[in-house]
Amino acid sequence: MPLGLIALALGAFGIGLTEFVIMGLLPEVAGDFQVTEATAGWLISGYALAVVVGALGLTAATTKLPRKPVLLGLIVLFIIGNVLTATAVTYEMALLGRIIAALCHGAFFGVGSVVAAGLVAPERKAGAIAIMFTGLTAANVLGVPFGTFLGQQAGWRSTFWAISAIGVLAFVGIAFLVTISHEEQEEVHLRHELRAFRSGQVWLSLLVTVLAYGGMFGAFTYIAYTLTEVSGFASSAVPWLLVLFGAGLVVGNTVGGKLADKALDLTLFVFIVALVIVLIVFALFAASQIVTIIALVLMGGFGFGTVPGLQTRIMIYAGGAPTLASGANIGAFNVGNAIGAWAGGLGLAAGLGYTAPIWIGAGITVLAVVVMTIAWGNAHRSQFTTDSQSAGASATAASLAAAD
Repeated sequence: MPLGLIALALGAFGIGLTEFVIMGLLPEVAGDFQVTEATAGWLISGYALAVVVGALGLTAATTKLPRKPVLLGLIVLFIIGNVLTATAVTYEMALLGRIIAALCHGAFFGVGSVVAAGLVAPERKAGAIAIMFTGLTAANVLGVPFGTFLGQQAGWRSTFWAISAIGVLAFVGIAFLVTISHEEQEEVHLRHELRAFRSGQVWLSLLVTVLAYGGMFGAFTYIAYTLTEVSGFASSAVPWLLVLFGAGLVVGNTVGGKLADKALDLTLFVFIVALVIVLIVFALFAASQIVTIIALVLMGGFGFGTVPGLQTRIMIYAGGAPTLASGANIGAFNVGNAIGAWAGGLGLAAGLGYTAPIWIGAGITVLAVVVMTIAWGNAHRSQFTTDSQSAGASATAASLAAAD
């Protein structure tokens, strides 16, 4: 394994911790700033929307710059945002810190995915991307539960100070372990990168990403309330229940990456359908602690198991212009995050109860199944047409050769 992948995974760990740990601390943050649950949810939705801006804006702005300095600069932005959140004296200041930290998110994973894929052989690209995203899953297994525990015991601000320190370590790791050869660092032009968006499959892939991830986050954003108010767990149990969700993420990310290298669209379709089923069962039986525990693991597994495949798919259909498309897909993940959090918040504000976000997430994921079916079908027809044309050309060439 190239050491550069470990460094990228370390950066992913810090960024993943920033994104997800707030969900376990949402009640504490809301109480500290004396805002409603839905308003506190904007610390998640606002972060997600800022990721989209950074994924497109910063990726586009840095296309001509060497990728390693870009990654280091993004980590510096990440550290600044988390320090601001940790020192916030008002809700608005905390939201600003979240937004600043989020700006680096999409560009980091977008550029990092291209770098990770370039470190290995072509047939191992999805696996390499999965290794980088292992940092994100590890953040959920180790970082989020302990970050939530730390925040509950020493105040939520202590968690963001710890995240800032992780950012410093990530900076050092990337500086010393990520190496990009001159051949790999070809000059990239924005106009060339924009050509990727002429592909219908790129747009279908982005939409699948929005809906699949949005469905999972529709259910997960307010999971702390579901666990305590519906399933009957004590608030002190929430960090350890998040370990189960994180364990599902790790397994799903690893298995999904390996299967996607063998059968990309089939893997995505099966995982998204399975996620729909899990969410429906979870919503129906959330009052059962046993079902809730199982659902948390499976929700994380099937939900995050799509990430390596979705990231690989858009890079494939982007052709020779993967950088901006890769960043756009990271933005799409967070558009889904924002939509899921917003829609789940509407369900809560309407008084539909703490299982409403799960039902809403299931509905969003059903739409992902529909779009994935269309994308898969179109890709299959295009491949069939290409193969038929190639076979026809070969037959014609053979006939001419025989005539000669």
